[in-house]
Amino acid sequence: MRRALLLVPLLLTLVLASPAVAAPWTWPLGDHTIERPFDPPSSEYGAGHRGVDIPGRVGQTVRAVAVGRVAFAGRVAGIWTITIEHGGERSTYQPVAPSVRVGDAVTAGQPIGRLLGDHPSCRRTCLNLGRLRGDEYLDPADLLATAGAYRLIDPDGEVPEPPDVGMGDLPIDGPVTSAFGMRVHPVTGVRKLHDGVDVGAPCGTPVPAVAAGEVGHAGFRGGYGLQVQVEHAGGVATSYSHLGSVTVRPGQRVGAGTVVGRVGSTGYSTGCHLHFMRLVDGRPVDPLAAR
Repeated sequence: MRRALLLVPLLLTLVLASPAVAAPWTWPLGDHTIERPFDPPSSEYGAGHRGVDIPGRVGQTVRAVAVGRVAFAGRVAGIWTITIEHGGERSTYQPVAPSVRVGDAVTAGQPIGRLLGDHPSCRRTCLNLGRLRGDEYLDPADLLATAGAYRLIDPDGEVPEPPDVGMGDLPIDGPVTSAFGMRVHPVTGVRKLHDGVDVGAPCGTPVPAVAAGEVGHAGFRGGYGLQVQVEHAGGVATSYSHLGSVTVRPGQRVGAGTVVGRVGSTGYSTGCHLHFMRLVDGRPVDPLAAR
């Protein structure tokens, strides 16, 4: 009995001294593809690749890989960077325009910003995802969910298309300031159908297409202001209105995540926001009904 009691503190010491096993990470972008894997440097300042590069498109939503708290959101050597603390480890995201602030608590999969272009380690648009424990760089792929099932792509080959976003998803992050349905129009004062949803966002926010298709319209359209309409398969279309600028042209093929314009306040609008519509055979339906 005495020997057993003596073993208890020893076992507790061993358990407490054992390194914690980090929880699996979710993928920060939709596609489980790594274009450039982790290649740790041989010395602190040596050459190498201190993270993994995940291909994406400008304007794509970047999500937190695990629950944590934002420790940094700003520029590092001119590159927009987000760092999130996860207990004894940190995740880093570059180049990302942050939608979170230092001190914010985040959950796994929560949007934290939008992917930017021109990261120095990427030949094409990509997210550089890093993982650190103290000052030690670790391989993020070891924690990514379904690790070992991701694809490494040929850096000199064709860029794989990211999967289409679900048609019930909103193209940008932000509060829904006016839902689909009957309302009194804030400009005209007329009670009528609000044929989409309004999403509040700063002017200049990139607006990506929610799914692949062909641009059917890109220009001014009455009270909608600057509008882009994308035709999808099966008689479905989506439109993006009150834009400040348009980045596509009629007849152009676009993929899910392709930026079609930027948030503005053109047409009958009281401030910066996106009016997002979903049409089936030309008739507007609630964009959130498929969520």
